[in-house]
Amino acid sequence: MNVVFDFGGVLFRWQPRELLRRTMPHRATDDATAASLVDQIFQGYGGDWADFDRGTVEADELIGRIAARTGLGRDELRRVVDAVPAALEPIGETVALARRLHAAGRPLYFLSNMPEPYARHLESRHDFFALFRRGVFSARVKMIKPEPATFERARAHFVIRPAPSVFIDDHRPSPVAARAAGWDAIHFEHAVQVEGELVARGLL
Repeated sequence: MNVVFDFGGVLFRWQPRELLRRTMPHRATDDATAASLVDQIFQGYGGDWADFDRGTVEADELIGRIAARTGLGRDELRRVVDAVPAALEPIGETVALARRLHAAGRPLYFLSNMPEPYARHLESRHDFFALFRRGVFSARVKMIKPEPATFERARAHFVIRPAPSVFIDDHRPSPVAARAAGWDAIHFEHAVQVEGELVARGLL
């Protein structure tokens, strides 16, 4: 069985409230204001940010769109956009799980919604990319999860069949979409939980 990993929130830590409290401390003064800003800027990873993930807008246009829509300043939004790559720190427990799967001979792939500049940043800094046979970043195929066509595009790129493949993602709509496309899927909560589900499937 093939194992396909999402990145943000699964292999890489993604805590947008903390990011905004660091980059916009004058606005994100507590959890409530930080949560409101997360909704305004990232839009549940739809809208403007989805176009950034899809690779159809560049960072400057993204910043301009968000500024026009929210009234936030371009300079402060630039700080947020520029700070994201460094905030994507590896989650050690999940990386260790991927290494154990690789050592067990399981074919590993990745499928991630990721703008091109962030994808390049991650590729240049983390040796565990070598664990993966192939991967798909959304900006490079102009498709994003959980759109059904994204899973077919990934399947074709990986040259695998969906039925003996399990997809791991923290964003609930994506495992739902993966199952609808014929994949097995796990909603990621933490590495220990996912490891237990993989053990139950006989993968470890």
